[in-house]
Amino acid sequence: MTQTVVSRKDHLTFRGNVKQGRHGWLRLTPAYSLHVVEEILEEASVDDIVLDPFSGTGTTPLASAVHGIPCHALDINPFLIWLGNLKCVAFQESLKVELADAAATVVANLKRQKRVQTEWVPELKNIEKWWDEPVLQSLSRLYRQIDKRSEGPVRELLKVCFLRTMIGSAHVSFGHQSMSFKKRQDVGPTLFSMEQDAEAIWESFSKEAKWVAKTLLREQPQVEAKVFLGDSRAVQKALPRKAYTLVITSPPYPNRMSYIRELRPYMYWLGYLTNGRQAGELDWQAIGGTWGCATSLLNSWEADESVKIPFPRFQRIIEEISNGHQALGTYVYKYFEDMVCHVQSLKSVLKSGARCHYVVGNSKFYDTLLPVEQIFAAIFEQAGFASVRIDTLRKRTSKKELFEYRVYAEAS
Repeated sequence: MTQTVVSRKDHLTFRGNVKQGRHGWLRLTPAYSLHVVEEILEEASVDDIVLDPFSGTGTTPLASAVHGIPCHALDINPFLIWLGNLKCVAFQESLKVELADAAATVVANLKRQKRVQTEWVPELKNIEKWWDEPVLQSLSRLYRQIDKRSEGPVRELLKVCFLRTMIGSAHVSFGHQSMSFKKRQDVGPTLFSMEQDAEAIWESFSKEAKWVAKTLLREQPQVEAKVFLGDSRAVQKALPRKAYTLVITSPPYPNRMSYIRELRPYMYWLGYLTNGRQAGELDWQAIGGTWGCATSLLNSWEADESVKIPFPRFQRIIEEISNGHQALGTYVYKYFEDMVCHVQSLKSVLKSGARCHYVVGNSKFYDTLLPVEQIFAAIFEQAGFASVRIDTLRKRTSKKELFEYRVYAEAS
């Protein structure tokens, strides 16, 4: 195993995706770097079949399809499946005009409507922290107009425009690795402010629709790319093929950063979540989730003695983390047990010689550094993969010891 140290490189983060057409449709901080995927794909061929078992925002399937390399991907989150598959549609040029016309019709209909006192809003906890009442009511009216349209690509693209408008009007900041709330002064809703905010929301939505329309023919997929609903601990149960030649992925990092937390506003508005319990249960099904009841469920979780974590210092690391907080030690143990199951299942769908690229990040709990990249490398070696190596990609922005790595391995 080799390892090279490099400095921080922002173009290798999610920030590099924000202005990249379809890749920038929704700003989701868990997304990993398009630049890394592009570098790997430069050495691929049209004869490859790419697999991404942790699809997330669909970076790998879209990039692969644009390069003319078919790709299948998995995710356990239905919202991300919707987003990833929509990104991978080969849109007709006429759709640019259709989307712009549809958005204009939506706004015109809203302006003709009489203001309704009470509209449906999602049951997102403490929703008043996200939006003031006038903005919330305007967003609700906007979404109702979109949702009642007949099914088709225009309707789905209008939802993307809505989500961009929704998150752009929220009291949140994306200045750090995860989303946070802005400091603000509460202003009580008045009829005047409601009318003002409604006009601002309609204008914002119109601008977003124009921007999304411009991206439709960029990064146009040349071949099939599809995201399937499935559990990465048993990839063979969800995938239609069993001979993938190239894996490009970035699994969740064991850093207690819940993807559900970041995705909640999108999922609540589109109906993928209706209450906090659902959010916690979905996070528990995912790997590395710690939102809501997922945290409390750790207290009753027990390790499977038949699953061995092949790293000499692993038990010592778990004990050190557990001394600071028992649940965190359990969390790390479960994460790597899940990853062992994933890598073992991965073998059953790969062609001999398949190249695997895993972008991972190390973590630190209290004074204990968790060498995630080394443990991943050991897991691949235990599963019989060859040519395992570790490349350091970049310095991360938080603690000085934290880096992002690429773990490479070849299927035997």
